[in-house]
Amino acid sequence: MTNPTSTTPAPGALAGRREWTALGVLMLPLLLVSMDVSVLYFAIPSISADLEPSGTQQLWIFDIYAFVLAGLLMTMGSLGDRIGRRKLLLFGAAAFGSASVLAAYADSAEMLIAARAVLGVGGATLMPSTMAIIRTMFTDPGQRAKAIGLWSGVMTGGIALGSVMSGVLVQYFWWGSVFLVNLPAMVLLLVLGPILLPESKNPEPGRFDLLSVPLSMAAVLPVIYGVKEIPAEGWRTEYVVSVLVGLVFTALFVHRQRTAKSPLISPALFRGRGFAPAVVLNLVSSFGMMGSAYFTTQYLQSVLGKSSMAAALWSLLPTVLVGVAAPVAAQLVQKGVHRAHVVSGGFVLAACGYGLLACAGTDSLWLVLAGAGVLASGIVTVMSQMMDLALGTVPLGNTGAAASLLETGAEFGGALGMAVLGSIGTAVYRHDVPSGAPAAARETLGGALAVAGRLPGDAGKALAAAAREAFTNGMQAAAVAGAVLLLGAAVLATASLRKVAVHEDGDDLGTGAGEPLPAAASEPGGGLTPA
Repeated sequence: MTNPTSTTPAPGALAGRREWTALGVLMLPLLLVSMDVSVLYFAIPSISADLEPSGTQQLWIFDIYAFVLAGLLMTMGSLGDRIGRRKLLLFGAAAFGSASVLAAYADSAEMLIAARAVLGVGGATLMPSTMAIIRTMFTDPGQRAKAIGLWSGVMTGGIALGSVMSGVLVQYFWWGSVFLVNLPAMVLLLVLGPILLPESKNPEPGRFDLLSVPLSMAAVLPVIYGVKEIPAEGWRTEYVVSVLVGLVFTALFVHRQRTAKSPLISPALFRGRGFAPAVVLNLVSSFGMMGSAYFTTQYLQSVLGKSSMAAALWSLLPTVLVGVAAPVAAQLVQKGVHRAHVVSGGFVLAACGYGLLACAGTDSLWLVLAGAGVLASGIVTVMSQMMDLALGTVPLGNTGAAASLLETGAEFGGALGMAVLGSIGTAVYRHDVPSGAPAAARETLGGALAVAGRLPGDAGKALAAAAREAFTNGMQAAAVAGAVLLLGAAVLATASLRKVAVHEDGDDLGTGAGEPLPAAASEPGGGLTPA
């Protein structure tokens, strides 16, 4: 007898209460995975006092989660297509929950670093699997767009919420509570997942290409590491070399995918007329989002003088607009507005957000919050549409790989945004800080405020005021650059998406005229095998 929970809706069929309930179950672990990016912001002082990590160990406690997550996304997305997305999702939930307990009760820095690495493994399984399962459950284009819009909003909001939740938990409990909060959602997913979520996989995936796994990690990790360190440390040789090494391995990885019999990421994905533009535009949108976050978080704390907790609470306000943006974009597309116009409009809206940031002074709390909110709403509009386009373009059998490629591109875009815009802001800051200021004050705003605190009377106040003015000038310059980039992306979106045709039911055409679909797509159900 067929298990009804393992079947998928017929193409174009409307999802019912079961699918929407399942979406709610998927959103909880997704929220926690995104929160874990920022959940240590307030917990690290308590962790440092308890575990006494070295400076290097503290950096790894912060960074290992994001590094492992980025490095394994493509591997896990392809693995889910082969063994089943629900199976991989449940494995990831078990790993994430177990690692959360391990992290909460870690008695050494080494143990916490190892636990954070396992959390990254779990996160890498959860993110592409949730997106691929959403594509499986919601075959009606309108419902799929709404579901992906919710996915995008939860991902964006989770990063902002993580720092606030960690502050509240650390204030009333011990630092391990920031990890234990993951357990209820993971247990809920493990209990309800087998009941509510359909299983699906590629019926003819071919052999798993093991060589592509280390190649993909060698391509992603050095680039992410290099561009992540450049804004803080400058264009030092080791970081530039790291990026170049990553690019060499990227070329080797691409060559392997083009020549392997069963590649990790099939080049056939790019036959979809809208897939390549979706990946590129999604990367650019992530560039814009993370590039602005680099400045706004420092502005709230170091320019306006807000405490870490107050800054985190204020930063939640812009996310209110995020919850509206994706559903509105989906409605516009469903009402007949061409997707190219919605996406280009999202980029223009985001550029306006940067325009507001460019007008900010050293005492412009509401202007900066408004700019951040307008920017985020425009970016989420773009991201939700690009995810919907990309997943609607590829065969169902390859949705895990497609989702992982989108997420990996977003990781690259975010790191590049912080590196490029951060470097622009840093260059302007160093130019505008008084030439006679101490060396530490000329490096960063934080260094300048620390030096100013040790200077007597008016000298300290004058240095602090000059440093805040210089940082704001740097933010303004970076905002202008970001606005120009996003306006260029709006033009690119119009040019690249205007010929992406739409069927009567709203599904974007997966291939150009006369191009054959990949083998998996020719299977019944579009390459989908129910369990």
